[in-house]
Amino acid sequence: MKQRAILVALLAAFFLLSSCVSAPPPAPAAPADSSGSAPASSADKDRAKALVQGGGDAGSQVPPAGAPAASPPAAAAAAPAAPADVPPPPPGKLTPEEEVFLQNYLARLNYMVYYDEGAVIDKNYAKTAVNQANRYLIERMGLSVLDFDQVEKNKKDQQAAYQAETGGAIDLIQYLAQKYNADAYVEISFTATPSASGGRYFATAQGSMKIFDTSTGTLLGSVAFQSPQVMSPVSQESAVSNALAASVWNAMPKMTEQTKTLIQNSLARGIRYEIVVQNTPDSKAMSDFRRALARQVREVEQVSYSAAETKLFVYTFQSRDKVEDAVYAAAERAGLRDMYLVFNRGKAFTFNTGK
Repeated sequence: MKQRAILVALLAAFFLLSSCVSAPPPAPAAPADSSGSAPASSADKDRAKALVQGGGDAGSQVPPAGAPAASPPAAAAAAPAAPADVPPPPPGKLTPEEEVFLQNYLARLNYMVYYDEGAVIDKNYAKTAVNQANRYLIERMGLSVLDFDQVEKNKKDQQAAYQAETGGAIDLIQYLAQKYNADAYVEISFTATPSASGGRYFATAQGSMKIFDTSTGTLLGSVAFQSPQVMSPVSQESAVSNALAASVWNAMPKMTEQTKTLIQNSLARGIRYEIVVQNTPDSKAMSDFRRALARQVREVEQVSYSAAETKLFVYTFQSRDKVEDAVYAAAERAGLRDMYLVFNRGKAFTFNTGK
């Protein structure tokens, strides 16, 4: 009995040991694919070879092994070129926009009419002739005018400003025409031939209208006029005044049309604006300014340079406002950000660099 118990205990111990068998060891890892390491090794060799042979830039960043090669930057091909001076368009050849501007400009020409102070003319008759010309400009062309009395007054009131701004370099009448923003100023000169017969008074008048460019003072042309014999029952002065009024009125259409033609013919390079820049000690900055301005207009001509001031002529088919804007833009590009307008008189501007 005792032996049977021992046998049972041994059998139980055997079965217990059999059930406690350990888990099988994990399967060995699959061998690494040799094809994956080959490219990396090859890339390392290529990089080393490039560095040794000088085929690559040792100072540049080399992409890691296995990374895709970077494509050349597209921006390099599209990099903007440095701005270069552009030659002005050929004289006489206008763009469609310039042609439209020119026609509008010619249709809105402003005139200032006065008499030739160098001629021996009675002032009362001179006033009659000037007033008749202004009457035509107002009634037939719808223009505003500077009448005879205003011109006379401004000749006295503007003397100080005239000397300060021009130093007497231009004629006072040209200066007033610029102040008035006239595109052309006209000087009338004439003679009258009076006569009397049978208690009636007769007169004829003949003369010319000289047309000047306000910007340059250049004589553009002239229009001759002559009246038929005019009669007045009142007085000799009345007959002369009537002869002058008739001859000037009849000459005005020809004068305005000829002015348009003459001004158009004078604008092959563009409308001329005078730009004076005060306080210009840096000649290089002014050279940069001139070239920057030339990119926005048809032509820039440097007239003079000194440390005190630089004078330029600008030719363009643009308005005064556009020219002023172009000056500020060119000043910004040339590093003259403090430039400001001192005064403007017609097509003449004076700026200061603010230095």
